[in-house]
Amino acid sequence: MGLTSNKVLVVAVLFAVLLFVGTVWWWPRLARGNWRAVSGRIGLLLATQVAVFASVGLCVNQAFGFYASWADLFGRESGQGVVVDHNGTAGAGGGPLQVVDTQQVNVSGGSRPRTGGQIQKVTVVGRTTHIATPAYVYLPPEYFQPQYRARTFPAVTVLTGYPGTAEALIKALHYPQTANRLAKNGKMQPMILVMLRPTVAPPRDTECVDVPGGPQTETFFAKDLPDAVSAHYRVGRKPGSWGVVGDSTGGYCALKLAVHHPGAYAAGAGLSAYYKAPIDPTTGDLFRGDRVLRDSADLRWYLKNRPAPDTSLLVSSSRSGESNYQDTLHFIDLVKSTRHTRISSIILDSGGHNFNTWRREIPATLQWISGRLSDR
Repeated sequence: MGLTSNKVLVVAVLFAVLLFVGTVWWWPRLARGNWRAVSGRIGLLLATQVAVFASVGLCVNQAFGFYASWADLFGRESGQGVVVDHNGTAGAGGGPLQVVDTQQVNVSGGSRPRTGGQIQKVTVVGRTTHIATPAYVYLPPEYFQPQYRARTFPAVTVLTGYPGTAEALIKALHYPQTANRLAKNGKMQPMILVMLRPTVAPPRDTECVDVPGGPQTETFFAKDLPDAVSAHYRVGRKPGSWGVVGDSTGGYCALKLAVHHPGAYAAGAGLSAYYKAPIDPTTGDLFRGDRVLRDSADLRWYLKNRPAPDTSLLVSSSRSGESNYQDTLHFIDLVKSTRHTRISSIILDSGGHNFNTWRREIPATLQWISGRLSDR
C-alpha cells in the first residue's frame, strides 16, 4: 500500500486506537514495581505514542502532499533530477516530451476523454537547459472532440509549493476537476494544464532561478517547458496563449515568470506567494555573488528599477492566517503605480497557508486567468 493510500491511514489510526485501549486495559495489571511490569508500561506508552505520531504524520502528509511515496519519504526516490545530455538529443525517443502514462479525470463520465478529458503523465527534457522533470498534463474534453480537432488551446503552467508533489495538484488541489467543472458551466474557456513541481533539481529548492553553474530553472520554465508542450500538444502559438499559476514557492515562481518573461506568460497568479527569493539551507547559494541576479529575484526591486512588463498579475492572501498579508498589500500598491503591469487580488477574511485555503481560491483564479489568455 502506498504512502498516500487511505488504507494506510485507516490502518495506522486503527492501530493507534487499539494500542490506546490496550494501554488502558492492561495498565492495572502492570502496576507492580518489578522490572517486567515497568518494562511493559514503558513499552505500551512508547508504542502508543509512535502509533499516534505515525497517524498524525500520515494525515498531515495527505493534507499537504510533502511526500508522494515511501521511497520519497526515506530519501530513496531516484526518478527525478537534472540530466545533462552530451549527445544533443532530448530523450530516448528524440522528443522533448514523452507520455509515460494516462489516467482518467475524477469527474462524472471521466472514463471517456471526450466527456471528462484526460490526465497524461509525461517526462519533459529541456532542449536548452537539459533539465528533465516529470509533469502531469490535463487535456480538456474538447481536445478529443471531432469538432475541435483543428483548434488550439491556451495553456497554464501550474506549480506546487516546496517541497510539494505534482500529484497533490490533482489529488489535493483538484485542478483538473475544477477546470472541467468551470468549463462545462461556461465560466472559463477549455485550457490545457501543465502541472509540476518548481523543484526540478530535488531536493534543492532553486526558487526558479538560473543558478550560476547550476540548474537553469528560470530558463526551463520560461522557454523549454512551453516549447516542449507546444511541440506535442495543440497549444496556441501567439503571445498571450500561456499563463502560470502557483501556490507558496510556486506562487513566487509564477509571479516572477510573468514579470520577467511577459512574452512567454501573459498572466501569472501567485496564491499565498512571497516576493523575494529566500536564501536558506534548502536553496543553498542561488546567486554566487551575482548582485544583478539577486536583485532581479526581488520582484519589488525589479518593478521599481526595470521597465514595467506588459503582463497581468493576481495575488492572494488573507487578513487572518497568512504571513504575507502586509507584503501583498504593498506589492499591490507598487504594481498599481506602474504603467503597463495590471494587478488583481483575492483577499480572504481568514485562511492559513494550506490546501484548504488554496482550494477556495483556485476556481476564481482559473476564471481570472482564462479571461486573459488567447486560444490562438
